[in-house]
Amino acid sequence: MARRRVAILISGRGSNMTALIEAAKAKDYPAEIVLVISNIAGAGGLAKASDAGIEIATVESKPFGKDREAFERKLHDVLVAHNIELVCLAGFLRLLTPWFVKQWEGRMLNIHPALLPSYRGLHTHERALADGVKIHGATVHFVVPEMDSGPIVMQGAVAVHDDDTPDTLALRVLGVEHRIYPDALRLVASGGTRLENGSCKTGNAGSDTALIVPAIT
Repeated sequence: MARRRVAILISGRGSNMTALIEAAKAKDYPAEIVLVISNIAGAGGLAKASDAGIEIATVESKPFGKDREAFERKLHDVLVAHNIELVCLAGFLRLLTPWFVKQWEGRMLNIHPALLPSYRGLHTHERALADGVKIHGATVHFVVPEMDSGPIVMQGAVAVHDDDTPDTLALRVLGVEHRIYPDALRLVASGGTRLENGSCKTGNAGSDTALIVPAIT
């Protein structure tokens, strides 16, 4: 089966982008990262992608002001020109319009630093700590017009420590993000997912190992 052509959209350093690029180097990986686009000129991730031999492009959002759809139409044109099949958002700091989401429905993934549907939006680690949760994590999901609300492809969890700060918790969650995003893209690119009634089915329940926090010995 031909490898699926993937574009990654970034706004910053692109740490999840790097994890996807590294995973896609494997010969048996079903997706190929062929393009990285930033909406901010000089974003740190562009140099990393270029160093990895991947084509880069900048479609600046700032000149379009509040006309989000006009920016997205230009972005869409670049994606189509490169025959992109799947789009991965990796720290792409734009709220997408329903028009753009519809163009890429079922073909666009995002990663969110929380166990959705809990803690949609920003400051997820601060909010999780404030609520005293014992388990926190990350979610890869298909993008829909509502923010952080699309069908969930994959989730990974970590234990929350009593002495955690937002920074220490974020660091552990980031480690999970770097594991699950490449695996989720592998699953989608290989045809291992199907969307049914707003949910993502994978036919694979995964591990039966329970993460129980705190562990009583």
